[in-house]
Amino acid sequence: MTAFTKTAAAVLLSIGTLGSMGAHAAGVTVTISCGSVGQDFEFCKKAGDEWSAKTGNTVKHLSIPQSSSDILGLFRQMFSAKSTDLDVLSVDVVWPGLLKDHLLDLTSYTQGAEKAHFPAIVANNTVGGKLLAMPWFTDAGVLYYRKDLLAKYNEKAPTTWAELTATAQKVMDGERKAGTPDMQGFVFQAKAYEGLTCDGIEWVSSFGGGSIVDPTGKITINNPQAAKALNTAAGWIGTIAPTGVLNYGEEEARGVFQKGNAVFMRNWPYAWSLSQGADSPVKGKVGVVALPKGDNGKTSAALGGWQLAVSKYSKNPKEAADLVMYLTSEAVQKDRAIRGSYNPTIVSLYKDKEVLGANPFFGDLYDTFVGAVPRPATITGAKYNEVSAAFWNATHEVLSGKSKGEDSVKKLEAKLDSIRRGPKW
Repeated sequence: MTAFTKTAAAVLLSIGTLGSMGAHAAGVTVTISCGSVGQDFEFCKKAGDEWSAKTGNTVKHLSIPQSSSDILGLFRQMFSAKSTDLDVLSVDVVWPGLLKDHLLDLTSYTQGAEKAHFPAIVANNTVGGKLLAMPWFTDAGVLYYRKDLLAKYNEKAPTTWAELTATAQKVMDGERKAGTPDMQGFVFQAKAYEGLTCDGIEWVSSFGGGSIVDPTGKITINNPQAAKALNTAAGWIGTIAPTGVLNYGEEEARGVFQKGNAVFMRNWPYAWSLSQGADSPVKGKVGVVALPKGDNGKTSAALGGWQLAVSKYSKNPKEAADLVMYLTSEAVQKDRAIRGSYNPTIVSLYKDKEVLGANPFFGDLYDTFVGAVPRPATITGAKYNEVSAAFWNATHEVLSGKSKGEDSVKKLEAKLDSIRRGPKW
């Protein structure tokens, strides 16, 4: 048995029917992979049930890993085998260029619906003139904070990393003395994976250190401001952040913050609705603002978000595309925004009173979401995954105290040059 068939066999064991109606004589079965963080499964199940009832088709869910890096690995394995086991897949914002040879052109199925979405995201999903994915939700990193604790210590939401560091230390120390020994100052994503690339890009950009690779393809990471940004972040480990943060992804950070054991958290907007749930210890105590800026920099948020695409190997491309169009429709995006605080990709929903009522910060941080900093996926193309892995590993070495920022960015520049292997990516 090959590595692929072992993986596929294990994954297929966990496939469950999402549609509640059962199989229809005239319908087909469409298998989808939705996200696995937060409430993704619940929302996908609900919308899948609705589509099943409407069309008479059946939706099945393919269980996928939590880490985006592991998800990409699974998809690549399935695509290399031209597997027909997956029809609709969730695609990270940096993947259209990587997976372009395996995704169906959706242009003939959309009837112009993409015109209602943010043009920049549609452009991101269009490769070689082909619309390879429909925008599902967009994302940008934001800072969560405990309103009650900052008020208690007469502090305000920080606008710089220096302010965050000082406030986190002050509140953490005070709370520990007051009898909360587990209180942390700041939690974020510091595990060596794609999430750290997002956090790291935010730090570097916010210090005026540019990007890893600029839009022309030039490697720009080896500069003093980028090194300073990484050194600043390393200073948080073991002081305002627990050493365990080196193994935190989104959900580990959220777990600590939502239990009431952190003053600040960097995460994506999805964590908002969860923090306001009926069983949340921090319900009504959380604020959300733009991420802080560094010296001589500006506030910077990594562009995230997911799209829905159809596998070129699907046996039911028409039905799969129809499911994609339903899941990315205004009605479904509005429901996900209100109940799950997922940022819509449809421009008009940012003026919707119900959406803004559920997510007050959507309006305040509109510019943050629209102007988020992209990862260098377009310019590096098929080599993006190698580029990102090199960056997150270099960043993790600095955070874990194995390297200084200056040495790390210098070595990273050489590593990226070897990945490029020539003047062009």
